[in-house]
Amino acid sequence: MIKTVLFSSKIKYTIPVFFILIYMLWSLFISHNFKVKTELTEHVKIEIHEGINLNDLIRLLKENGSLRNVWSFKFMSSLKKFDSNIKCGTVHLKDSYTNNDLINILRVPSKRVFNLHIPENIRLIEDMIVLLEDSIGFERGELSSYLDTSSFLSDNDLNIQTLPSFFIPNTYQLYKGLSVTSFLNKMKREYEFFWTDKRKLKCDSLGLTRIEVSILASIVEEEQDKKIDERPIIAGLYLNRLNNPLNFPYLQADPTVKFANKDFGIKQVLYKHTDIESPYNTYKSKGLPPGPIRIPCINAIDAVLNATQHEYYFMCAGSNGDGYHKFTSSNKEHNQNKKKYKRYQNFK
Repeated sequence: MIKTVLFSSKIKYTIPVFFILIYMLWSLFISHNFKVKTELTEHVKIEIHEGINLNDLIRLLKENGSLRNVWSFKFMSSLKKFDSNIKCGTVHLKDSYTNNDLINILRVPSKRVFNLHIPENIRLIEDMIVLLEDSIGFERGELSSYLDTSSFLSDNDLNIQTLPSFFIPNTYQLYKGLSVTSFLNKMKREYEFFWTDKRKLKCDSLGLTRIEVSILASIVEEEQDKKIDERPIIAGLYLNRLNNPLNFPYLQADPTVKFANKDFGIKQVLYKHTDIESPYNTYKSKGLPPGPIRIPCINAIDAVLNATQHEYYFMCAGSNGDGYHKFTSSNKEHNQNKKKYKRYQNFK
């Protein structure tokens, strides 16, 4: 009698457990757990952004269809180790899917590649950040907020003023939907790739850091944006001044004055311009300015690294309209060249 009661009790509990297991297996492997919304289109396109977690992905799926059993999708995601390895990209979904089929599609999204062009003519850091945010598809303020709140700048010995030296003007291939972190890591790899051992050796031989080379390159490029073969001579001139602080305590680079005044249309730098209080005004602040006055191009950086060795300390725009400068070693000759240029330009 007792055995009969125990057997009956086992059957009483075994049958529900059996059906529960059947239901779970059916929900996990057989049931079409997700169905696409088909009111407006035959298929839906889902953009999976980098860094997305499983809960955000579930919300995305619910926005584009009906996910009946969230628990079974989560369980299968864990079973297939998908929840810890969600890749960014685009997936196209149509009709309905089992959990297994849906995860197999989600785990291999197609990645759309786009070209990001970083130009060399950006002067203000805020303009550069807006350009990057708009070009990549970040929200306005997303990149600047990350730079303000993360340790990225300090980890890379940068600050907001030296940040332009970090971006090498070029065209880069990026994946659509990448995160700010991934973008900056990509740019860091490109930066290190650009600074080859050969370039770093030349940098060291000048007694400058890579950032200082970029700062000087930005000045050289502003001084000469047409006749690029003259850039190594200009770079050599400023290096001569930097290496002779007793006679030239100030760099006195006119492009830095324009930057300090935030007036890039100044045709003739006057005392009212050089009188401005700014760390970028190299008529009143010693040494190089605290950061590049534009994103320097590769040619300008290489012009500094391969600067011409000479004894010029002065230069003045030429008075014959050919776009080149007149270089001298004496202030007396320089003043004569200035007079010729003023007459040529009808300056007072």
